[in-house]
Amino acid sequence: MSLAIESIGPGRLGEYARIPMVSEVSSILSLQERDGGLGGFHLHEEAVRPPYRKDHDAFQDGGPLCWPSRFDLSNWGIWIARVGLDPVGGTAVAWKTAGVEMLEGRDDLAVLWDIRVHPQRKREGIGTAVFRYAAAWAGSKGCSLLKIETQNTNVAACRFYAAVGCFLGQIDRMAYRQCPQAAHEVMLIWYLDLTKQQP
Repeated sequence: MSLAIESIGPGRLGEYARIPMVSEVSSILSLQERDGGLGGFHLHEEAVRPPYRKDHDAFQDGGPLCWPSRFDLSNWGIWIARVGLDPVGGTAVAWKTAGVEMLEGRDDLAVLWDIRVHPQRKREGIGTAVFRYAAAWAGSKGCSLLKIETQNTNVAACRFYAAVGCFLGQIDRMAYRQCPQAAHEVMLIWYLDLTKQQP
């Protein structure tokens, strides 16, 4: 497989958005607490029956096509990965952008805003390739950390982030309480230490 990764601007987000961002939910990471949380927390994988499919763009106010109306994308990195002429994956990184709360007002922090691989091309190394590309870009901007949000319903993503060197930094059980579709989900925030990445 010959994978090409190219940088795109906001004018090509329609092309980017055509790559589905879906996950198959057949298990979740159930959060179990000990002594009201004082004794720590444990994430335990449990089967979901029946399994279901989650369209992540439906939970993001319309997905990539809405980014330009919500944010100034001047400092974002956005890429599409192709095999031949076919778009098979993509990623977007937010940096130095007003209104992106996850950035915490820090210039040394970047957020992996989006990462997607076409469902028919998963397990081919595409996700790892675009992730590494995004991390290298964030490092080139002087960032020391790359921050990533996922949920306990996306076990495959959690295993992926752990496999590429990220560590779980935050667990928020209340993050989605105002969103009826996702109120049962737990927010998991992962970090990649960019100071330890190879140049």
